[in-house]
Amino acid sequence: MASASTLGAADSFDPLRPKLIRIAYRMLGSVADAEDVVQDAFIRWLYTDRDAVREHEAFLRRVVTRLCLDLLKSARRRRETYVGPWLPEPVVESGDEEIDDITLPLMVALERLSPLERAAFLLHDVFGVGFDEIAETIGREPATCRQLASRARINVRSARPRFAVPKEQGLEIAAAFFTASRSGDMKKLQALLATDVTVHADGGGKRAAVAKPIVGIDKVVAFHTSLAQFFTQHPSRIVHYGFINGLPGFITLEDDGVPQTTALQIDDGQIVAIYVVRNPDKLRHIDDQVIH
Repeated sequence: MASASTLGAADSFDPLRPKLIRIAYRMLGSVADAEDVVQDAFIRWLYTDRDAVREHEAFLRRVVTRLCLDLLKSARRRRETYVGPWLPEPVVESGDEEIDDITLPLMVALERLSPLERAAFLLHDVFGVGFDEIAETIGREPATCRQLASRARINVRSARPRFAVPKEQGLEIAAAFFTASRSGDMKKLQALLATDVTVHADGGGKRAAVAKPIVGIDKVVAFHTSLAQFFTQHPSRIVHYGFINGLPGFITLEDDGVPQTTALQIDDGQIVAIYVVRNPDKLRHIDDQVIH
């Protein structure tokens, strides 16, 4: 049976857990790591003199951010040896949620930032935290934190969406893309693509995926022409249409029995980027959340 102290800690912590997981996930790009960090923060909260903490949310936000910064040091080393393109673990949004401004392209762009730049940008620009608190969190002066956030803002500017695609239109394009790419109707597929479209696929060295991004409509159409031939013998089954990390897309169950997510970046009605996650390690939560 849980002690009164544990129950008291949970009562004050649990309402903040979703927001803390959002911060950790956007810092780390990993659902599992975010959940581990937040659980570690709860254990620390359990042994904290909570009566002495004036603002619970600010205190826990600092704890989670510092834990993420520690984890990013080792994560950056792992990314240097990662096989093929790295994409964040996909998060499928429910139909009732607002589309998050932190879309998949922006999360990829965050990888180019230093951990401190990422923390300053996310805390200030996304979660509305003041620079005085950020300074206390990351151990820098407020003026330095402003500079960190400003540099980050410049570096990720091109990855921020100019305007969000309406949900209904985005899902219609996703459905059209799935049908054309699986049926081999390359004329319809080509009509959906921008001339400078790119394909990014993350297999993590554990499932077949392109080793580097494919750039340009001709190369992307040629790639999907060969894939369509494969799908005639090894069909994939659609299991869900929805928004994945802020982008319209779909989840399929592939011939090997493992799910795959496809997210589409759409600009002015055309697909400008295709993001496919095939690494099974990044899809375990998707398997539990959507398929079963």
